[in-house]
Amino acid sequence: MELTALKILSVLDRGALAAYCQAYGRWNAAETALALMAAKDAVTDGLVIRTKSGNLIQNPLVGTANKAMADMVRYAAEFGLTPSARTRVSGLDVTAEPNPFAALDEWIA
Repeated sequence: MELTALKILSVLDRGALAAYCQAYGRWNAAETALALMAAKDAVTDGLVIRTKSGNLIQNPLVGTANKAMADMVRYAAEFGLTPSARTRVSGLDVTAEPNPFAALDEWIA
């Protein structure tokens, strides 16, 4: 994993990485559901839904996807995963200690 090789990610970052992964999962689920709705709705592509009273509103999944995407970008910046953040992130000066994420390298690849 490049983040551990660059010594940007340590065992202390487990919670922030988990939060990024959760946001990614939420964004992916919302976008998948929107795509399924879009396939059935050629007019609004699933972006607008009708309430029980007949009013048209933005599909709540749009807000969910947007919030999760914003969370992803915020967490990504913490790990130097955006172009501008990469210029500000430097690796930790860590002695040769075992990589706590070595088991994940094969799983993620």
